Amino acid sequence: MIRKGLILGIGAEERGQGEAIARNLFEMSKLKVPIISIVIGEGSSGGALGIGVSDKVFMLENSIYSILSPEGYASILWKDASRAKEAAEVMKMTAKDLSEFKVIDGIIKEPEGGAQKDVIETSENIKKEIIKASKELEGIDIKELTESRYQKFRNMGEYIEA
Repeated sequence: MIRKGLILGIGAEERGQGEAIARNLFEMSKLKVPIISIVIGEGSSGGALGIGVSDKVFMLENSIYSILSPEGYASILWKDASRAKEAAEVMKMTAKDLSEFKVIDGIIKEPEGGAQKDVIETSENIKKEIIKASKELEGIDIKELTESRYQKFRNMGEYIEA
């Protein structure tokens, strides 16, 4: 029996999506301007890889960020997409988790009840973080900026030697 996810994955490769994502990451890593990304809801799939190439990555405190959906993870690992909730916990895809693993640079506070409860306050919090990050990145030599971006991407996360 061939699973639907496997067929979709094969189709994506036949259409060259993997190569397109890789090319995009390569080109983005060479941009000669600072890149600041903010995950405001869900950053996932190939888009999550692109977000990772940024000089600074922030997340709203209730957002999630992963290169694979919990359903996809559960389907691959346990052959059971209904275990998505368990997969989400194992994947450590929350802003708090990713900050602890040094995958993101910071967490942007949301109003009580979530970002949708007060869009103005959320926007102001995002604006403050963008201004702060922009000031940190301005004036950095372009070669230093792109090298720093490359090293950040290469060293992302924490690893344990097995």
